[in-house]
Amino acid sequence: MGEKAFRVDACVIKALSNGTYFAELSNGHRLTAFVGERDKKKFAGANVGDTVKLQLTPYDLSVGRILVETKDL
Repeated sequence: MGEKAFRVDACVIKALSNGTYFAELSNGHRLTAFVGERDKKKFAGANVGDTVKLQLTPYDLSVGRILVETKDL
């Protein structure tokens, strides 16, 4: 998304059947969230009430990409 993108925490409020989610930021702003194509294999899914980390751009605050963190053991 570029170097102007920023990261925020959001709460999942609704999971849709096509793999997208509705999320709500701490300030009450609601937006659509999705997992990027490369991360879909690593993403186990999110349930309503889960907290996820989103990457947003200042150009479109209505859509965010869910960041999937990998944990190397």
